[in-house]
Amino acid sequence: MNVAGEADGPAGTGAGQRIADGLYTLGIEMTGIKRGHATGVAVLQDGRIMGGDSFFYYTGSYSYARDKWRGEMVVHQHTEAPGLNLVFQGREVSCGFTGTYSDGFADIDGTALVGSYSIPFRARLTLKSRIEDIQSVSEQEWPKPI
Repeated sequence: MNVAGEADGPAGTGAGQRIADGLYTLGIEMTGIKRGHATGVAVLQDGRIMGGDSFFYYTGSYSYARDKWRGEMVVHQHTEAPGLNLVFQGREVSCGFTGTYSDGFADIDGTALVGSYSIPFRARLTLKSRIEDIQSVSEQEWPKPI
């Protein structure tokens, strides 16, 4: 089911603009009892999300229709953070979100389930490079050795 309540594939169909497959930067603000913020990158492609930042990586899926989208992610810590009080504190964290998108931007509101806490968050994703614009290594012209 998509956000419009209709059956669709993992990346959605229907009227409205399609979420561009590509590399996005993101900024996240967590509010509520536990507060925090993070910046990172994410790849959105064919209904899948893969990304990370200095301490965490995340994977998940999404669907979309009529300029709205929703999805879920699981967040894992990949690097220790001595001296820092990270909101997720090394836990595997499940997140769900809904939001809107337009050309080159996607905004989301979501909830992260951290132990016994539900932490609301808000994020903005900004498209930096579309998948179809990224050249494969074999297509790139490398500098000639000196």
